[in-house]
Amino acid sequence: MTWKRDPRIWLAIAGVLLLWSSAFAGIRAGLRITPAGLPGLDGYGPGELALLRFGTASVVLAGYALAIRMRLPERRDLPMIALAGFLGISVYHVALNFGELTVQAGAASLLIAAGPVFTALLSALFLGERLTRHGWGGILVAFTGVALIALSSGRGLRFTPGALLILLSAAVAAVYSILSKRSFRRHSALAFTCYSIWAGTLPMLVFLPGLLHKAPLAAPSATLAVVYLGVFPGAIAYVLWNLALSRMPASLLSSFLYLSPVLASLIAWVWLGEVPSLLTILGGAIAILGVILVQTKGYRPSAP
Repeated sequence: MTWKRDPRIWLAIAGVLLLWSSAFAGIRAGLRITPAGLPGLDGYGPGELALLRFGTASVVLAGYALAIRMRLPERRDLPMIALAGFLGISVYHVALNFGELTVQAGAASLLIAAGPVFTALLSALFLGERLTRHGWGGILVAFTGVALIALSSGRGLRFTPGALLILLSAAVAAVYSILSKRSFRRHSALAFTCYSIWAGTLPMLVFLPGLLHKAPLAAPSATLAVVYLGVFPGAIAYVLWNLALSRMPASLLSSFLYLSPVLASLIAWVWLGEVPSLLTILGGAIAILGVILVQTKGYRPSAP
């Protein structure tokens, strides 16, 4: 496993976790959530936010693609790219944005934590990757840690119909990783990221009339938050994720996502002054232990 000795992969993973952990706060800022849990009049709706976010990401990646004269994909590759973009970008982010309107943060983080489980199952079926008993045990331990973090809010876990949208997001994110892994046989991680984000942005144009209506009314801070989401947790984080995914097993990489709630708690502590509770700290420690177990003893290399 040469990727374990490549510092660029570890830097990419660290960058992804940091940027994606900050995305929840950015989404809330872009929606301008009211006390009733609805988007504010000076914020963007879930669909408009997704379009502006990935429209921004598309422009950034298009500028870079032109600068390096990136070649366009061949016609035979378009169906795979379109499917990956539709599921991993369009469906994932629109469903997540709408789901977070009615699902509490703790419940949402617990549902999203099902993503690495889906990825491990699909990786075994379609990529021949195999987790050991220690690996599955590590996933269970990490999931338990995330559950404790979710419970630490003190509000309990209340699941609404929007929970199905969050669970759908976790499932399609796993499918996106599998499709990406297959596409790396023909495309670089950077090229595939560009192709899939462009393809995933196109279906979101259905929200363009709403975006044109909302943009002049939105608070500058809401617009800046969405632009941040597009450039950093959008374009840059997806490039880093696919770079790491192209070098290491999908099931192992996805287990790192259990660290996102831990980092999100630390970001809230530093940025917002929200001191984590003892239950949050305990859950974070357990989640870290689970990820370590998956990474050290969890993978069985497939036969040639």
